[in-house]
Amino acid sequence: MAASTDTLFRPFRIKSLDLPNRIVMAPMTRTFAPEGIPGAANAAYYRRRAEGGVGLILSEGTVIDRPASRNHPGIPFFHGDAALGGWKAVIDEVHAVGGKMAPQIWHTGSTKAQTDWVPSVDVESPSGVVAPGKPRGVAMTEQDIEATIAAFAKAAADAKRLGFDTVELHGAHGYLIDQFFWAGTNTREDGYGGATLPERSRFAVEVVKEVRAAVGPDFPVILRLSQWKQQDYSARLATTPDEMAAWLQPLVDAGADVLHCSQRRFWEPEFPEVDGENGLNFAGWAKKLTGAATISVGSVGLSGEFIAAFGGETSEHSDLNKLVERMERDEFDLIAVGRALISNPDWAKKVQAGAGEALKGFSPAALAELV
Repeated sequence: MAASTDTLFRPFRIKSLDLPNRIVMAPMTRTFAPEGIPGAANAAYYRRRAEGGVGLILSEGTVIDRPASRNHPGIPFFHGDAALGGWKAVIDEVHAVGGKMAPQIWHTGSTKAQTDWVPSVDVESPSGVVAPGKPRGVAMTEQDIEATIAAFAKAAADAKRLGFDTVELHGAHGYLIDQFFWAGTNTREDGYGGATLPERSRFAVEVVKEVRAAVGPDFPVILRLSQWKQQDYSARLATTPDEMAAWLQPLVDAGADVLHCSQRRFWEPEFPEVDGENGLNFAGWAKKLTGAATISVGSVGLSGEFIAAFGGETSEHSDLNKLVERMERDEFDLIAVGRALISNPDWAKKVQAGAGEALKGFSPAALAELV
């Protein structure tokens, strides 16, 4: 028998953000923004998910005002009058049906997407590598770093000005902020490098501090983090709870209200050697160690994980029993749903109504259009 999903539909509040339930639309890159400008199709796409009952929508990654801050021509900007005008239309559509939304603010660093498109300038990263021992682009100067921090802050301030309800900073998956965290891509010998993870976290801490200053004390700031990298799925930044605390606490102290803890499968324990095979996941440990609110994510409601989807693998709808168990223990505060919401814009309403049998699985073919 399927467990009751009532726990997913409890309200949640943090600072000025008041949500009707615990369900978050995960940020998913769709590359349907010609010339970097979101249009009517993007606005309708997000409105449908708000109408479908999602508590909080996190936009696809949208990039800051830096040369080569994106790695695909269909990724939207979060700078410039045209793009910001497009995002104003998006948030107005979401608000029109009672939804709440954050843009995900992003810089792709030296990563390369699956496209032949080449930026017109060199890509930038902490040390001019895309992965350990793999040069790509140029190492950032301290002036580049200062300008990038300012660009993150400006984008966050614009998000608040346009009427978004919160903002998320993308610090995961081997992109720019994460490249500073990872020893394999940060070999700098100045104050933005270092032998320890807290030393290499200086860039992220300064980004969060400047974003906090730009949006004020009551506007929630979400920070997405991961252990794994697209360059290395087995990579781990923190191998013990103590290392994780030393990494995360300064980020929370700097002004991150919510930690969005990305895993490929939300039910996998982060430190099974400490609390067993059914132990806390990444979001659970992050909440326990810092006291911050956390979002978990990873293959919710589907039989297969999302990396396999890029290889053409389909997934069937699966039950939510493991999720309900963890949410009832308050292991984490919110749960992000990704691919299931591409196939089912009304996923939240159907789950709440107990109509799981009506939910579709996920086929990678769904990524070919924005509906």
